[in-house]
Amino acid sequence: MADSKSRYLVPFRDINVHASASHYAFTSPSSPLAQKLVVERPSGDLRLNDGALLGAKRVSSIAGILGIIKLKLDKYIIVITKAQTMGRLKGHMVYKVISTEFLPLRERPLHDPDEDTYLNLLKTLLKSGPMYFTYSFDITNSFQRQAQSNHRLPLWRRADDRFFWNKFILSDIIDFANGTVSGSGLRGGQQAGADHFILPVMFGMMQIVQTRIKATPITFALITRRSRHRAGTRYLTRGIDEQGHVANYNETEQITILNDDSRGIGGRAGGQDMQNSKVRGNEGFDTQVLSYVQTRGSIPVYWAEVNTLHYTPDLEIRGVETAVGAAKRHFDEQISLYGDNFLVNLVNQRGREDRVKKAYEQLVRILVSTPNEATQADYVTDERIHVVEASARDQQYDKLHYVYFDFHNETKGLKWYRAQILLDRLKQDLVKGQYFRGVAMPVDVELHGRLEIRNQQTAVVRTNCMDCLDRTNVIQTMLARWTLTRQLIDTGVLRPGESADDDKAFETLFRNIWADNADVVSRSYSGTGALKTDFTRTGERTKAGAAQDFNNSVTRYVKNNFGDGPRQDAFDLFLGAHLPSPSLTEASLVFRDRRPILIQAIPYVLAFSFSLVMVTSLTRTRPETTVWPLRVFALSWMAVGSWCAHFIWTHGMLYVNWPKLNTPRWAQEGYQDTMGSVLQDRVIGPFVSRHERGLSNARLGNLEEGKKRIQ
Repeated sequence: MADSKSRYLVPFRDINVHASASHYAFTSPSSPLAQKLVVERPSGDLRLNDGALLGAKRVSSIAGILGIIKLKLDKYIIVITKAQTMGRLKGHMVYKVISTEFLPLRERPLHDPDEDTYLNLLKTLLKSGPMYFTYSFDITNSFQRQAQSNHRLPLWRRADDRFFWNKFILSDIIDFANGTVSGSGLRGGQQAGADHFILPVMFGMMQIVQTRIKATPITFALITRRSRHRAGTRYLTRGIDEQGHVANYNETEQITILNDDSRGIGGRAGGQDMQNSKVRGNEGFDTQVLSYVQTRGSIPVYWAEVNTLHYTPDLEIRGVETAVGAAKRHFDEQISLYGDNFLVNLVNQRGREDRVKKAYEQLVRILVSTPNEATQADYVTDERIHVVEASARDQQYDKLHYVYFDFHNETKGLKWYRAQILLDRLKQDLVKGQYFRGVAMPVDVELHGRLEIRNQQTAVVRTNCMDCLDRTNVIQTMLARWTLTRQLIDTGVLRPGESADDDKAFETLFRNIWADNADVVSRSYSGTGALKTDFTRTGERTKAGAAQDFNNSVTRYVKNNFGDGPRQDAFDLFLGAHLPSPSLTEASLVFRDRRPILIQAIPYVLAFSFSLVMVTSLTRTRPETTVWPLRVFALSWMAVGSWCAHFIWTHGMLYVNWPKLNTPRWAQEGYQDTMGSVLQDRVIGPFVSRHERGLSNARLGNLEEGKKRIQ
């Protein structure tokens, strides 16, 4: 008989919050005998309670506890108040976070400009960020990793650290459950009762559909998991950090389930036993799970693109040798998790992007032993394909295979079908790298529906372009379609020679799901939907799609220069990259604009002068009225406006909306250099006092106060 403890490894799916002046208490109505989690007010101390609760003034129902976060003046418990069902994945219901609520620990909240800004940043992130969770299934891990994990552990202990997005704000409860030091002091021994209140949340994309291919019913799902490490926005997080984490790292898993029985449970209601959880194949066939994983991530060297208000940012790349240690840490993890890594690089081999391409290739040459290089040319370009890989396997990094594809030149002129050239180069490696295939075992209480592994994926394609967005999306979609066809042929759903895209209804569904994935990943990083999704959705590059791309490009320019600072602050705050200071002095206000007043005023002067010129131009005058004074007035303000516009354009770094919690080093240096040039300006320089310059430097010093905490 299975150990009864194994039935209590998943979070409660029904939680009531009991609020009183002295504490918040969390209970499960369907588990009246289970321990209650109590958070003391205002200290935030945690304890488990076995007895009755007294003094509760308000009782409300929630979907789960997202976490506890300490801001400048108070701690807040963030609870999930509304969740939307996304469908069942192998019998387990998946939910999307729709709305949240912040419960302050102080009974009478204190108000402060920074505190209010912190709260607004977090609420905006939670409202816009696509976050998902389940009560009984680990969506942070691929099916292959799940099949290899210890299902006797609580759900949160099995979660992939990279994709456990609320791990930092759950750290108080995790420390309490582990019996380690937390904000409320030393805890003696593990507190297993707290496990039910720890709900891992994933950030990314999730779509699950019931469909058919060639009359065969299947469950088709696409999951993209965004890493919480080095998370951020487009131009503010590039390349790699010292810990080996790269920007915009995402793992995408395409899942096909044959003979799916979705009558299993969708979570655990307190102490109830699992009901109807025995998996049966339809019509006597076993339930089979087919999974294929791809990754994307920024080029793993130290590089940055510095916003200056110009459409094309300034590119900075540090010496490749300085990034070798960080790159080794990155690929140590990638090889350990995925096996052979095929590093598909899609940047342009001409212009500014060529510098990043050469840096990547130099890095690979350093990492692999006895690098062997090969280049293919055609009538379009002299370097259609460039491969760098080890000539023999003498060490771990010889599992890295660099494959450059000149995407820009090969697909120029809407010739997107030529991306097939890259697929032809990778086919043999894709076959060798395999995909995951698991067969459902009989579901008992102890095993929780584990899969019997029949086939494992032993390699991964890691794709990148400059942003790891638009070009990357096209290639990942192409590789996923080819692999799906192979899977369906191997399982007998399709006959040799047939293809998944022969079924036009499914092909339309497939294209739209992958295009939706492209949009979600792009919005999280760049602030807009992806480019080139007309090709992903229809298989053709259209003029309407090009017009939409132009609109998205303009929107990206505006958001990346004027909106990404607060978004980056929100990521840093939620993920623990910045810990707010409790200082209450006005000088310590983090979000105060400390630029010189004259610098702040110039955009307003520009707007005012433009308005006056427009009013003057549109004003009708009588025939007897003398016109020249009006023209002189208009020309004078036009000159003022032109000077303001020129000043803003040439000193753009002063007007980019930088993050105020963890401003990048290169942004600080650029800001100081730009302020130095302002003092040399013949017009405004004499009016910018040394005292004001000191204030702007103090602002930058304040931006560096955020302490780093990587968990």
